[in-house]
Amino acid sequence: MLANLKQIAELVDVFSKYGVRKTFKKGDFIIHPGEQPPGVFYIVKGLVKAYDITRYGEENLLIIRKQDELFPLIWAITGQERHIAYQALAQTTTLDITRQHFEEEIIQHPGALAPLLDMTIEMYRLHSERIINLEYRTVKERLVSFMLTMGSRFGSRTNDGLLIEAPLRHQDIASSINATRETTSRELSLLDKKGLISKQGSLYILKDVTGLRSLVR
Repeated sequence: MLANLKQIAELVDVFSKYGVRKTFKKGDFIIHPGEQPPGVFYIVKGLVKAYDITRYGEENLLIIRKQDELFPLIWAITGQERHIAYQALAQTTTLDITRQHFEEEIIQHPGALAPLLDMTIEMYRLHSERIINLEYRTVKERLVSFMLTMGSRFGSRTNDGLLIEAPLRHQDIASSINATRETTSRELSLLDKKGLISKQGSLYILKDVTGLRSLVR
């Protein structure tokens, strides 16, 4: 990370002082598909899924935003909008300000640019990993690589393994690895039978991270 604690606090302070606090239930749209973003949102608590709609009418998962991140990041910085939908994956609390106010405050608080750069680099890294992931020949390899990436971003250690604390639908996983939902479901089931992963409610547990990594070396 490039940002220090003071710079992170500077960014948070911009939203804390001027942001409007909003709470969304799981499944609520924060920005509807095709809607112009009403502002820049900082996630105080919760998870937000960003996706677009393909020409076939299917959701294509782009990224899951978590606590202490903001969205729409590219729009906030450049003003360019790609009509991305943002939907709460859990009970989510945000602070939002207008993009104009955001720009004005960032100019007044240049230290806040460092955590923004960190978020941009992290987003670039995730999208680069997704592109590299698609080079794998088999769906199993792409699936395992995706699950490991999600584990590194949202994982917490438990007695059962690495718990991915972000709900993942089969369709979300399938769109991320360029596979059908049916094939993705079948491969997930096979990994489960081999004792490499399991499911706890809507969350996945990576039971054998070393074993999973051996499948994509």
